Amino acid sequence: MSYFNHLYSAPPDELPHRARAVYMYLKDRAGKGADCWPAVKTIATDLQLSRSTVKRALHDLVKAGLIEKEPRYRENGSNTSNRFVLRK
Repeated sequence: MSYFNHLYSAPPDELPHRARAVYMYLKDRAGKGADCWPAVKTIATDLQLSRSTVKRALHDLVKAGLIEKEPRYRENGSNTSNRFVLRK
């Protein structure tokens, strides 16, 4: 059975195609671990999607319980890229 079977079998109203593409991208970026931290702009550029579409996809994945999103900050308190932890 395929590793992504849960993605393939989810109905489009539960998990849109944009979320499936972003999840597979994050899985590829995570390597051997379960976490990765690409910027939204990087994901958008690599997948040729808009930043808004990537943000919606990440929200869909968090809502579906497939990833956790952890904000990260620099020493001066400004935002940096989020850490994404894959749950499935």
